Amino acid sequence: MDFIDEAGFWTVGGNGGNGCVSFRREKYVPKGGPDGGDGGDGGCVILQADTNLSTLVDLRHRKKFQAEHGKNGRGKKMHGRRGSDAVIHVPPGTVIRNFEDQAILGELIDADDQMVVARGGRGGRGNSCFATPTRQAPDFAEAGQKGIRRHIRLELKLLADVGLVGLPNAGKSTLLSKVSAARPKIADYPFTTLVPNLGIVRHGVYGSFVMADIPGLIEGAHRGKGLGDRFLRHIERTRLLAFIIDAASENPESVYHLLLHELVSYRPDLVERQHIIGLSRTDLLAPDIRDHLPGMLAGKSCYPFSSVTGDGIRSLIEAMANALAVVQDG
Repeated sequence: MDFIDEAGFWTVGGNGGNGCVSFRREKYVPKGGPDGGDGGDGGCVILQADTNLSTLVDLRHRKKFQAEHGKNGRGKKMHGRRGSDAVIHVPPGTVIRNFEDQAILGELIDADDQMVVARGGRGGRGNSCFATPTRQAPDFAEAGQKGIRRHIRLELKLLADVGLVGLPNAGKSTLLSKVSAARPKIADYPFTTLVPNLGIVRHGVYGSFVMADIPGLIEGAHRGKGLGDRFLRHIERTRLLAFIIDAASENPESVYHLLLHELVSYRPDLVERQHIIGLSRTDLLAPDIRDHLPGMLAGKSCYPFSSVTGDGIRSLIEAMANALAVVQDG
């Protein structure tokens, strides 16, 4: 299934039902009064976070969601039924924007979070509501109000504990496939990963966390180059960043600073996000070079690993789990 992280459509609240004009007509009751009932309120269009969903793919081809109209009032003061709501299920992490000006209307973060995006119209009052001592037979009622129409755009930002960040072909997808049940596409050409992938990583006896493989970044990604900033948004929701750098690259330290620059250029506060550094593909290096990898980046602790041989992966996962514990406690 494709990863769909954007969708746009119209939402229309139901119209309120009309109030009723009616007068009491009963045998042996010579002077019946007004007894028109109120119209029912229109239904609302509601977005609800659903943990069973991970993409917006189900909304790809929908152009409009319409809530049910309220029913008209009837005689004998019978009120019309309220229209049913239209509930749209979306993944947690969904941001709701106004389509025209892209203003953020709200976010659904936790399971079962709800947001009304298009309210239904209020039902009109029947003529029984307008009776007064001086106006005992009102022959009018209110019409129901129109429901709200709103054009919205949904934007999904992944919710993950650890986000893998690196250049294309740094080994992020291979690492995710080794430590979780996720099966991302893996190949020896740039931008193999076109969509983010999630996997659950287990550590210790009972511990686990969610890891996200973010598509590769290149210089200028924050300006839209390569896959652009379309997927940088997913980094915003990760609690811990894991920079994955090819240990066999010409200058790993320059790669590290390039990645930092792209994140900071996209959102300056990301520089404050807790992160660790993993040096991948150590199996391609000579043993004497591997011994110096943990201190390769000045002032930074690095965790060398090889997804091919499995060396260092356990230490990397433990480092992630420990860093997450620090983030949580903080």
